[in-house]
Amino acid sequence: MPETQKTNNAPSLYWKCQIIGWGIVSLLWLYIALVRDHFGITDALTNYVLDVAICIGLTHAYRTIALKKGWDRLGIKELMKRAVPSILILSVLFMLLMNIKMSIYIYMFNGSNTFSENLLLWNPVLITGIRHMSIWVLAYHGYKFYVREIDTAKKNAQLSVMAKQTQLDNLSAQLNPHFLFNSLNSIKALTLENPKIARRAIDLLSDLLRSSLYEKEHTTITIAEELALVKDYVELEQLRFEERLKVKMDVDDTLKGFTVPPLSIQLLVENAIKHGIDQQLDGGTVEISVRSGVDHIIISVKNPGVLSTKEHKGLGLKNLSERLLLQYGGKAELAIGAPREQMIEATLKIPIDKK
Repeated sequence: MPETQKTNNAPSLYWKCQIIGWGIVSLLWLYIALVRDHFGITDALTNYVLDVAICIGLTHAYRTIALKKGWDRLGIKELMKRAVPSILILSVLFMLLMNIKMSIYIYMFNGSNTFSENLLLWNPVLITGIRHMSIWVLAYHGYKFYVREIDTAKKNAQLSVMAKQTQLDNLSAQLNPHFLFNSLNSIKALTLENPKIARRAIDLLSDLLRSSLYEKEHTTITIAEELALVKDYVELEQLRFEERLKVKMDVDDTLKGFTVPPLSIQLLVENAIKHGIDQQLDGGTVEISVRSGVDHIIISVKNPGVLSTKEHKGLGLKNLSERLLLQYGGKAELAIGAPREQMIEATLKIPIDKK
């Protein structure tokens, strides 16, 4: 059953379906009351309204319990363990309420003393209840599954678009023309001074460009692969910074098989060099650590410098935050702070997939 928000005080789609659906189903019972049972028009319409109210009341009570217990998030097997007994309970309640309604009518208007006999009478009403409650419960959860699949498809589509956009952003924000210009200048000078190192620099630059273009096709890569890319990036930057740039890594080897979004650690290292080392006359050390928390892998990148608002608003960091939100559903976290004076720390927390 569709469940959308109410707008302009209009009934939600859920309530429209409830009222119209049960209203149509109860028309058959109205016809039987008028033609077979010879009800008066007033009594038949009263009976019709009560039939609709009973059906809506029972199914709405089920929906309330299902939402409270989170049944709409269960798999089919676990859901059926709850839905089948619920259908039987709803059917029995349907039969009892219908019998109570008819017994009261017969007792009050016809003077019959069969109230208690009719109350627990086993009759075709139970079969009718099982049929209608089964159809409603299956339709309700079928719609819920449909909505969930559509939502998943939308998120996957957004993730695909974001990955492609990140690929383009990475070329402009991570391997920007300024960086490429400096790297090529360094290589040009090295071709005369040290051709061997120059060849190595060209290899590094080629690997970085290839990674920027193709790694984005994957939503995650292993930490080992990401750190290999970081090392190439740092080695290339050291051609320009020379002794001004030092890197210290503290990585738990048991975590290298876990996965992270591609170029996520590299982006933090690039920011540390661009906003930290490059701004210091004597350069400094970029400290990279990868350790495990209770439910997360904690990646930390520290560099000397003073925290500024610019570092929170960069295109690369904003892009990474959006990727984390979309990919991990709010379970991942990116934070930038100043743990002490003249020190900036970027912390990336990635949830551990226990499967």
